[in-house]
Amino acid sequence: MSAPARHPEVRLIGRSDAIRTLEADLECAARSDAKVLVTGETGVGKEVVARLIHQRSARASAPLVTLNCAGLPDSLLESELFGHVRGSFTGAFRDKPGLLEVADRGTAFLDEAGEMSTRMQGMLLRFLETGEVQRVGSERTARHVNVRVIAATNRDLVQQIGAGAFREDLYYRLNVIRIHVAPLRERPDDIPELFAFFSALFARQYAVAPRALTADAQQMLMAYGWPGNVRELKNVVERLAVKTAGEPVGPRDLPEECRSFDGGASRTSPRLTNILTFQPPAAQPAAAGEHTVGRLLHRMIEGGESFWPAVHVPFMERDLSRDLLRAVVGAGLERTCGNYRALVELFNMPRGDYKRFLSFLRKHECQVPFHSFRALRPRSVGEEAGMDDHRHVAVV
Repeated sequence: MSAPARHPEVRLIGRSDAIRTLEADLECAARSDAKVLVTGETGVGKEVVARLIHQRSARASAPLVTLNCAGLPDSLLESELFGHVRGSFTGAFRDKPGLLEVADRGTAFLDEAGEMSTRMQGMLLRFLETGEVQRVGSERTARHVNVRVIAATNRDLVQQIGAGAFREDLYYRLNVIRIHVAPLRERPDDIPELFAFFSALFARQYAVAPRALTADAQQMLMAYGWPGNVRELKNVVERLAVKTAGEPVGPRDLPEECRSFDGGASRTSPRLTNILTFQPPAAQPAAAGEHTVGRLLHRMIEGGESFWPAVHVPFMERDLSRDLLRAVVGAGLERTCGNYRALVELFNMPRGDYKRFLSFLRKHECQVPFHSFRALRPRSVGEEAGMDDHRHVAVV
């Protein structure tokens, strides 16, 4: 949970139609006290939207507190939201107010709200209906609070409702004002202005001269798909800022994925053609998702990079969704005909990482059943003998 400290003023960068529409939506949301649901892909700036709504609202003088709901177990998430009393669990040495108490008369921003368990969704729904806060371990309601809730998600909650993973009644409670943040690939005209903004920002941070884009480099950046959206662009600019300060950024200075991107798979090696045809069973990925899967596979299979820095790190930093992780695993299984041990080697992990790899996939519910891939070619005797090693993957 973030502290309710004062944050510097934030603003939207760009002049595209999407940004102008977003500005209008923000002004509408700021004039009311209604709950807001912010949707958009990872890295588009949903927290920036929440901060702007708070800063422009009548609650601007009160706290804005944020909580990322992804990756927290129910017990910790409940404590962070509602607080706890002394002795309620091991380590609870004193009473502690939760985020919702701290945000009284202010705003609570719940990022990745689509990742909450159905139990926590029920508790949040009750709070939205009553405004009552009951701390963990307490037998009575601590107090009533007046908090505006802004929730954000990169998931399709309607699809989640259909799958039984998200409560329909909570969806309608949160979806009073809906604000969608367009991905960066849909507003390429904003890229030069964003680059200039981040370049000046990092020039001040590192005490170096800012770098400008050449025309060719700018064209490449505007053509790139930006699967990580504004967050990915910010990382690229920071990387460039600490290299050759002050000099113009040309095509050779850009990351390889930006230079080689052509909006499709024409540069993909024939060796990966069959892999990239894999579609995850839950849904057909969008063009940006296909590009992300292909890029990660290319880094591992062609570039020799290990799964852990190439895929595990961006997943844990929430730059890669569960669906895309499953797509990467499924595409690899198609290449290895369902053999998880061969997949460990294909993704450049040591053989000893086999159990660690499967444990990681099970923990995050990203394992892909191998049976459908075994039919791609006849199994050898060795594969038949090794099937017991993989049998537990299919039942989770």
